Amino acid sequence: AGIRAARYVSPHLVDLRERFVIGNEPVDAAALESAAQDVLDCADRLRAAGDLPVHPTFFEATTAIAFELFRRARVAVAVIEVGLGGRFDSTNVVPASAGAITTIGFDHQELLGDTLEAIAYEKAGIIKPGMPVVIGALPGQARPVVAAVANDRHATLIDAAANATVECQMHDGRGTVSIETPDAHYGPVILGLRGEHQVQNALVAVRLLEAAKHTVAIPLPRDAIERGLVDVNWPGRLELIRMPDGAQVLLDAAHNGEGAQALAAYLERWHPERPALVIGMMRDKHVSDIVDSLLPAVSSIIATAGDTPRALAARELAVRIAARGASNVRAEPDPAMAVEHALATSRSVCVTGSIFLIGAVRDRLRRRAILR
Repeated sequence: AGIRAARYVSPHLVDLRERFVIGNEPVDAAALESAAQDVLDCADRLRAAGDLPVHPTFFEATTAIAFELFRRARVAVAVIEVGLGGRFDSTNVVPASAGAITTIGFDHQELLGDTLEAIAYEKAGIIKPGMPVVIGALPGQARPVVAAVANDRHATLIDAAANATVECQMHDGRGTVSIETPDAHYGPVILGLRGEHQVQNALVAVRLLEAAKHTVAIPLPRDAIERGLVDVNWPGRLELIRMPDGAQVLLDAAHNGEGAQALAAYLERWHPERPALVIGMMRDKHVSDIVDSLLPAVSSIIATAGDTPRALAARELAVRIAARGASNVRAEPDPAMAVEHALATSRSVCVTGSIFLIGAVRDRLRRRAILR
């Protein structure tokens, strides 16, 4: 809409600058270095003065850096993604004008709780007094918890699907949608992101933008919102890369049970050939939650590991996958080699399980795809 806007997201795939976007581009390296230096110097001074009892975590530091970058760039609007949970997340210090909770599922239970109600309470922590908050299709146990928090804080709860209609036809994994809300009619437009679950995400995004428009008078014309739905780019989320020889690689950063279910549904509908699967996971993830959904949709599995101490070793992951009933599974510790081995045996490959894994293979695949 021509508004100077920024976004802060996490984690990044390859380059730290991906977390800090102003306009359509990540911040430049010099701006990031300057802001980071000032934020870290400030933290050191506060520690030395005894005003800060512990050194900031990496995420706390990057969140402060994001806010400083956006302040220096004089952005009018910032979209801030919560890192983990909500109530105690570093991003929650921001006085948001509007918010959204797309859905709630099991993830990070060791920090957020073992029930959907407990996790919902943590997520609902982002709700500020009087703030409009849009909710997507929440599980039955989660919705009353979010509604109670909104009621306590006199916040306006907006069910994205309430008083709205969505018509959708899927073609080649993408939805062609028409959305009607009490405000306007949008579409038909072809969503930039693949997967049926993105239809509901698009509805949440539309209702959030409408709420922001009403709350702080942001000028967002209908055609600008439509362009956003079409032009949105989210690397590593059902991203299809076509190789020069006609093979194809689908990259998806599914790293929990709900993400794996969405990926499995996509594969079953749009990839009936059952692609080879290259998978890497973090140690704190539940292998069964992810693998059980994906096994029926793939033909073979290569377990690997992203370059991080948090990664589950490839051999250990292969053993755990085999224990879930997979007969055609092998281990290859190097992610790039794992993808090459998969492409040597299949014209269709899916890479998933970890954002770190997607980051390790994406740039190399994209460079190869350009040389068609």
